[in-house]
Amino acid sequence: MKKSFVTYLLLSSAIFVSCKNKESDAVPEAKLPQEPQTVTASCYKAIYQKDTLDLQLNQANNGTVSGDMVMAIENMPKKVGTLSGKFHGDTLFASYTFIQGGYQKKTYKNPMAFLKRADTLILGNGQIQTTMGASYFVKGSPIDFDTVKYNFTAVDCKSE
Repeated sequence: MKKSFVTYLLLSSAIFVSCKNKESDAVPEAKLPQEPQTVTASCYKAIYQKDTLDLQLNQANNGTVSGDMVMAIENMPKKVGTLSGKFHGDTLFASYTFIQGGYQKKTYKNPMAFLKRADTLILGNGQIQTTMGASYFVKGSPIDFDTVKYNFTAVDCKSE
């Protein structure tokens, strides 16, 4: 009885090992992540009193949006940085990562929301909270797009 059990166990192990080896022989092809291709590039400018904001957005075929923004606000150091985000309906929710002035050792990151109306973008105001060093819009709190300073109008993109 013990001999038949041991024989059965050895035979089962051999079959299991041989099946495992066949699975590992078939190496699946590695899929490299594809770089999203830019579908559209748009440029915008917002002027409010002595403040000027320049924005360039690149929308990719996968729905993501990236871009650059320069904020020249009166009596403040210039903010230069990048945007990354995604449209949800007609609203772009993005993260703005920037440096302030010439000081490049410290970067800042703020959430932003833009409402798209025809050829304009409206920078919304919302309540922001910071958790563990990251800033977010407060969930459930509305973002105001009516009483705002910065309305971006479409402009021709400057070729660099």
